[in-house]
Amino acid sequence: MAKALWIAHVNVLDIDRLGAYASAATPIILAHGGVFLARGGTYEQLEGQDHTRNVVAQFPSLKAAHDCYYSEGYQAAMKLGEGGFQRSLMIVETID
Repeated sequence: MAKALWIAHVNVLDIDRLGAYASAATPIILAHGGVFLARGGTYEQLEGQDHTRNVVAQFPSLKAAHDCYYSEGYQAAMKLGEGGFQRSLMIVETID
């Protein structure tokens, strides 16, 4: 079965709100089988719009990634982070 990635490009607006979101979201992501592959590390912007933070998490399946995002716990974590960041987030299925 193909795995799936959450790919997030983030602009941080309020580090405290981002921290509250991250503290609440991390255990939810892990509970859905998510594993962080990149989380705010050094990067080189080659094309397109630059972002202050980039995050990649791998999930065991597209369904697991989808279910995590729409879970009650993750949506509650998102509310904690309101106003703390702007981001684009996508789920991408990997090549098997």
